[in-house]
Amino acid sequence: MATFSFPSVQKQISNVCGKIIPTTITADEHGYSIRTVTAHGLLHVEAALSPLPEKRTEVGSSPLVKQLLHEPETVTIIDTEYGGLYNVACLSDEEIWTSGGDNTMKLYSINHGSLLKSITTKSRHEPYDIAVTKSEDLVYTDYWDRSVNIVKNEKIEEMFTLQNWKPCGVCGTFSGDFLVILNNDDNKQSTVVRFSSSTEKQIIQFDDKGKPLYSFGSYITENRNLDICVSDYGARAVVVVNHAGKLRFRYTGRIPAPKNKPFYPLGIISDSQSHILTADLENYCVHIIDQDGQFLRYLDCGLSKPHGLCTDTNDGLFVAQIKNGQMKKIIYLK
Repeated sequence: MATFSFPSVQKQISNVCGKIIPTTITADEHGYSIRTVTAHGLLHVEAALSPLPEKRTEVGSSPLVKQLLHEPETVTIIDTEYGGLYNVACLSDEEIWTSGGDNTMKLYSINHGSLLKSITTKSRHEPYDIAVTKSEDLVYTDYWDRSVNIVKNEKIEEMFTLQNWKPCGVCGTFSGDFLVILNNDDNKQSTVVRFSSSTEKQIIQFDDKGKPLYSFGSYITENRNLDICVSDYGARAVVVVNHAGKLRFRYTGRIPAPKNKPFYPLGIISDSQSHILTADLENYCVHIIDQDGQFLRYLDCGLSKPHGLCTDTNDGLFVAQIKNGQMKKIIYLK
């Protein structure tokens, strides 16, 4: 059983989230349960979260049709202070949050490559993943103390904690919900949970035959068609389900790979064309597939163990590299 505890916060975002009446929801078929409680057992919780929509064109609009460039171009390289750079999340087209192999999250100027600010995690453990909210606050998951946290005005607020489960990847959705990948303590079960204003709305764990969808889910994104895309590091696959959680396809890489290594997907993102991009750690490249799982091309651009990915509002791709601590911006669409 997984127990989530949501602390009360001030009403500064009540115009977004409002108030909720918490309930206990048990999905026996998934072997998962969630409970929201407050001090003294009161059945009332102040909403703690801002929605986390991706900074992309709204669903239903007609995006400008773009084609893949024949020769992708690296336009920016930023040397970070991390020994290994893990994650990137665009705050704007000028500023980008980063996290790596220590307990800090650092904001860099994209144009100047300069460090603007640094935040130390509450637990002093390194964050597993980072995301940016609609209100431009930073959210991070802490795998080690089982919490999801938000940074508001440079102060960290714990949004919720878990028992028996550890949070990994996090992303926002077009509807304003957010998705979190949870892995259990023995790393033998993995599930995706959709939250809205601190309330669990959906659990995605098994396929139609009752078999687990995921082995060890790492990172997550939502595509324009509302598919949920997970990089399953344990299964060496990208697992894509539709909005209802029904399996659409698994992508397991393409042979031959640039370095002839097994497919190890990590960071994952989608773009305005509904392409799915995932970092391949051991093959030093990024795979681009279409929304139906068909391979389109590799991006290498001299990458060195790519890990985290994000895009800006113009589909500029930012890649975090573990091996050299550099962040690269790549233009791959025209």
